[in-house]
Amino acid sequence: MSTLLYRLGRFAYRRRRLVITGWVLILLFAAGAAVTLMRPFAAQNTIPGTESQRSLDVLEARFPTADGAEGRIVLRAADRGTITAGPARQAVSAATAAAAALPGVAAAEDPYGAGAVSADATTAIIALTFTEKQAEDVSAATRDAVEEIAEGARARGLTVELGGDTFVEQPAPFGVGEIAGLVVTLGVLLFVFRSLRASLVPLATALVGVVVGVLLVLAGGRFVTMDSSSLTLATMLGLAVGVDYALFIVSRHRDQVRAGVEPEESAARAVGTAGTAVVFAGATVVIALAALAVVRIPFLTVMGVAAAATVVVAVLVALTLLPALLGVLGSRVAASSIPALRRSADRADGGRGGAGDGVRGGVRGGVRASAGLRWVHAVTRSRWVVLPLGVAALALCALPALDLRLGLPKDRSDTTAVRAQDLVDAGFGPGYTGALIVVVQGPRTMVGPAAEQVAARVADLPEVASVAPPVPNAAGDTVLVKVIPATGPESSRTRDLLDDIRRARDPIAAVTGTRIDVTGSTAVDLDVAAKLASALPVYCLVVMGLAILLLTVVFRSVVVPVKAALGFLLSVLGALGAVVAVFQWGWLSGLIGLDGTGPIVSFLPVLVIGILFGLAMDYEVFLVSRMREEYTRGRPAEEALRVGYGHSAKVVTAAALIMISVFGAFVLSDNGVVKGMGFALAIGVLFDAFVVRMTLVPAVMAILDHRAWWLPRPLHRFLPHIDPEGAKLAHRLDAGPPNTADATSGSAAAMSRE
Repeated sequence: MSTLLYRLGRFAYRRRRLVITGWVLILLFAAGAAVTLMRPFAAQNTIPGTESQRSLDVLEARFPTADGAEGRIVLRAADRGTITAGPARQAVSAATAAAAALPGVAAAEDPYGAGAVSADATTAIIALTFTEKQAEDVSAATRDAVEEIAEGARARGLTVELGGDTFVEQPAPFGVGEIAGLVVTLGVLLFVFRSLRASLVPLATALVGVVVGVLLVLAGGRFVTMDSSSLTLATMLGLAVGVDYALFIVSRHRDQVRAGVEPEESAARAVGTAGTAVVFAGATVVIALAALAVVRIPFLTVMGVAAAATVVVAVLVALTLLPALLGVLGSRVAASSIPALRRSADRADGGRGGAGDGVRGGVRGGVRASAGLRWVHAVTRSRWVVLPLGVAALALCALPALDLRLGLPKDRSDTTAVRAQDLVDAGFGPGYTGALIVVVQGPRTMVGPAAEQVAARVADLPEVASVAPPVPNAAGDTVLVKVIPATGPESSRTRDLLDDIRRARDPIAAVTGTRIDVTGSTAVDLDVAAKLASALPVYCLVVMGLAILLLTVVFRSVVVPVKAALGFLLSVLGALGAVVAVFQWGWLSGLIGLDGTGPIVSFLPVLVIGILFGLAMDYEVFLVSRMREEYTRGRPAEEALRVGYGHSAKVVTAAALIMISVFGAFVLSDNGVVKGMGFALAIGVLFDAFVVRMTLVPAVMAILDHRAWWLPRPLHRFLPHIDPEGAKLAHRLDAGPPNTADATSGSAAAMSRE
C-alpha cells in the first residue's frame, strides 16, 4: 500500500492543477446532488419490532384519523385571568377560525369543544392538522401564516406559542461555536508548524472534505429518513479527522523539507508513509461507525453511515488534494513570511534534540531534550506509581456511569416549540403530551370488559394523573385506553409507570384471551432507550474484539492489542461517567450553559463507544507503531519506547488538542443532544489521548519491556504483514542519499518500476 500511496502522492503533486480541478468538480457535483435530492430532516427514533412500535402501527391502521402533520397553538391568559370567558375567549375563538381558514390547514380543533382547556382555565390548545402528511413538508408560507395568527392573539393580551413537530426548529449544523473551534484549531496548528501557510493547509482540506461529505449526506436524505443529528455528527467528526489526518501528513512533509528533501519527493514520501497510517486510521473509524448496524436500530445505522461517509471523504482529500496543495506551496511550506513565527520556528529547531538525544532524559551533547522525551522519561521511571494512579483516576471518573439512565432528555433550547411545551406542562401537567396508550385487541365480546379492567387497574397505579374512558374502533375488535402520567417523558418515574402497566395487564390478558400492548410516543422513546441499553454491552464487546484483532495484525503482538482495548474501555467508561455527572447529576453544568438535568439521550453511549474506538486506535497506531519501528531496527525495548514516543508525542498531542477543540465547540450549541455529543467526545478524547495513550501506554510498555512484542510462533506465519507507517518504503527510499536531485529522481524511478 505504501508504494501505491507514494505514487499517488507524487502524481497529485505533479498534476496539482488537474487534482484541484477534479475536487472543484466533485464539490459542484455534490452541491447539485444535494440541491436536487435533499429533503427536510425528520426525526425517526423508532425500532421496528418492539411492542410499542408494533402496536402503534396497529393503532394507526384501526383508528384512522386525519392523515396530516400536526401542530398546536398554545394560548395562556394573562396573570390572574381565565381563558374561558370575555376577551380572552373571543381571541381564542378568532384564532381557531382564522387557522381553520388557512390554505394548507386541514382542520383546527376548537379547544372548548374538544376539552383542550386546562383545569385552572388558564390555558387552551388549538390542535392543527395540516394537509401535508409530514411535518417537514408543511410550507414556510403556511407556518408564517400560523405565526401571524399567533401574533394577533398576542396583541390581544394572550401568551401564545407554537408547538408540535411542525414547529420544531432544526439547529444549524455550523455556527459561532464551531467557528470558535476552528480558531482554536488554527492556534494549535500555528504552535506546531510556526507557519501560517502550513497551518492553513489542514484547515482548508478539512473544510473541503466536510463540505463534500455533508452535501453527499444531504443528497442521501432522499433515500433514507434522516434527522439533524446525523448531519451534526458528520460535520463534527469529518472536521476533526480531516484536520488530524492532514496534520500527520503535513508534519511529516514539512520536517522532511526542512531536512533538505526536495519538496516533490517529500510530498510523495509523506503520503506513502504517514498516508498509510492515515488510511488505516480512517478505516478503523469507518469500521467502528459501520458496526453500529450490529445494534439493528435504523436511525442509528443512518447516523453511523453518514459519519463514515464523511470520514471516507476526509481520507481521500488527505491523500489527493493535500499533496496537490503542497505542490502549490512548494518549498514555502517549510518557512514563514511572518517574522515572529519564523523566529519561533528557528528557536524550536535549535532547541530540539534528535530522537535519540535524551533517551535517558536530561541533556546530551548540550542539546535540550524535547518535552515529549522528558515526559516519557518521567513516566517510565515512575511506571509503578503512574500506572495505578492513572487507572484509579479513570475508575473514579467512571463511577457515575453506574447510575447511567437512558431516555429522551427534555429539550431546553429557547424556541417557540419548547416554550409551547412549557406552557402545556404548566397548565395540563408534564404528562399531558406524553400519554401512554393501552391497546386491547381480541374477540369483540372480550375487548370491552378487558379494557374496563385495565382502565380500573391502571387508575390505581401511582404516578397516574388520569385515565380516559375506553374508546373502541369501528370494527369493535380493538379498544384503546389513554393514560396520562403525572410525570414527563424524561422522568424515571414514567419509565416505572410503563413497567407497572405492562405487569398489570398480563393477568387480565391471560384471563380474557386478549392481547394488551402499551404504545404512544413516550412508550416508543422508552423502548428505544431500553433496547439501546441492552445492546450496549454487545456492541462494546464487538468493538473491543475488533480492536484486538486489528491491532494484532498491525503490531504483530498479543499483549499490545489487549492493552489497547483495556485502555479504550477505561477512557470510554471515564467519559460516560463524566457525562452522567454533568448532564444527569448537574455537576458544573452551569459552566457549559446547561439549563436543567435529565436522562442521557439514549443513543449517545453507543455513538461515543463507536467514535472513540476509532479515534483511540488512531492514537494507538500513530504512537505505538513508531515504537515498534525503532524496536525492529534493533534498539532495546525501553529505548525504542522512548525514541518512538519522542518522535510521535508532539503530533499526537496536537491532534488530540484539535479533536478536543472541534468537539468542544459543539458544547456551545443550544441543542441539548448536540451539546451532549460534543461534551462526551471532547472529554473522551481528553481521557484517551492524554491519560491512556500518552501516560498509561508508556508506563505499561516499560513494565512489559520486550514481552510487549511477544507473538506466538504459529501466528507469525498466519498473520499478514501490515506496515501502518510505511516504514519499509522509507527504508527502501533511504537506501540512497535523499538530499540530492539525482537521488530523489532515482528513487522515484525505482518506485515506478516496482
